[in-house]
Amino acid sequence: MDRTALHEAVSTRWNEAVPSLEEFVRIPALSPAFDQDWELSGHLNSAINHLHDWIRTRDLPGATIAVEKLPGLTPLLVVDVPATSAAASGGTTLLYGHLDKQPALDGWSEGLGAWEPVQRDGRLFGRGAVDDGYAGYAAITAIESVRAAGGIHGRCVLLLETSEESGSPDLPAYLDHLAARLGSVALVVCLDSGSGDYERLWLTTSLRGLASVSVTVSLLRSGVHSGMAGGPVASSFRVIRQLLDRLEDSATGSILLQELTAEIPADRIEETRATAATVPGAWQVLLPLLEGVQLDSDDEVELHLRNTWRPALEVIGAAGLPSPGDAGNVLRPSTTLRLSFRLPPTVNADVALDAITRALTTDPPLGAHVDVTDAEAANGWNAPATAEWLKDALDSASDGVFGQPWRALGVGGSIPFMGLLHEAHPDAQFVITGALGPDSNAHVPDESLNLEYAGKVTEAIAVILDKAGRAS
Repeated sequence: MDRTALHEAVSTRWNEAVPSLEEFVRIPALSPAFDQDWELSGHLNSAINHLHDWIRTRDLPGATIAVEKLPGLTPLLVVDVPATSAAASGGTTLLYGHLDKQPALDGWSEGLGAWEPVQRDGRLFGRGAVDDGYAGYAAITAIESVRAAGGIHGRCVLLLETSEESGSPDLPAYLDHLAARLGSVALVVCLDSGSGDYERLWLTTSLRGLASVSVTVSLLRSGVHSGMAGGPVASSFRVIRQLLDRLEDSATGSILLQELTAEIPADRIEETRATAATVPGAWQVLLPLLEGVQLDSDDEVELHLRNTWRPALEVIGAAGLPSPGDAGNVLRPSTTLRLSFRLPPTVNADVALDAITRALTTDPPLGAHVDVTDAEAANGWNAPATAEWLKDALDSASDGVFGQPWRALGVGGSIPFMGLLHEAHPDAQFVITGALGPDSNAHVPDESLNLEYAGKVTEAIAVILDKAGRAS
């Protein structure tokens, strides 16, 4: 494959894709967790149809484009591109992205908004630009460009789902539905991950799992004037604090339940050391720390491991607590907290969930009534050993596109699809990467896509597709 021709092909086609990506940003395609009436609002369907119509305009001979819709489930866009003739016997490459979005949220900078695409300083601002609207455009551009530059690729199947931001609850049914059509998957390319900087290609080698519960502590049938009951009856907040102490060391943040911890593989520790050396001081740059705030460790490697291989707890919601302006002198009858645990990649999320529930409900202090509800669990993922052909492909893409060696890192978030795919195709290789850079602001105000970096990631994927076709 002519690498100069590839670079020109990607540059041209990526620039052609950006206007359509801008129109995608305008679609408020909230994930079903944030829009229970998604079928009525029609925004997820609009997002699917928008990509469907754009892909139909591209130069993909023999490709089929279909919208899959199982009863009661969010839609899925499937693009099946046949192999070039020289790679017709190769395995299937499965490319993945998602079209559903997080809520808009308040607090966008002046002149910016969730549903109004704005290009500024080489970035495209707007909800869904980097998480993960660009992925479908990048995947199609990469496939097109391989062909335009005289390269080869095996069969490529692009899946664009619409429930990822809700934990991909609909994806298992679609994987079962499509299993026979997908056949044997040799390579998985996911463009929904991140990078440590914009100087090189980053490969995600692990993802944490997730366990979430709502815990309610109740001691009274109704609220009572605190002057009458404060003292004789424990505060439900005090009891819930005691329960949290069963789960977490409040001084260090260490999780106390052994079922939520895992031994870190030696190769992942080595990768982490290389990452910490490549991007020193990353966490001071990545995080919007207030002046004077200290991180939980002074060790750069430990900070990365805390984000990728160690469990962590965050209280992400609360109920039973009035706003300060409405707070009267009342001993409240109950307190509810929503607890979210990030789990090491190799921990069984269901086992972790059972351990959390037992710790919260066994022998509650002072006979308080403790209810655990709305439990959710999703396993993490640890990449298989990288095949030699893929190492060579990554080296070639990194040197030719970035002029820098690629790096591997773990990611503290979850992509449930990866674990599902690994179980279904245990012999597949994985390229989990993406344009979610240090200041992309996914899920929060001022989300943006670094357009130049996204183009480079696209070119790197094109190189890998060509190498995969030749390795078959």
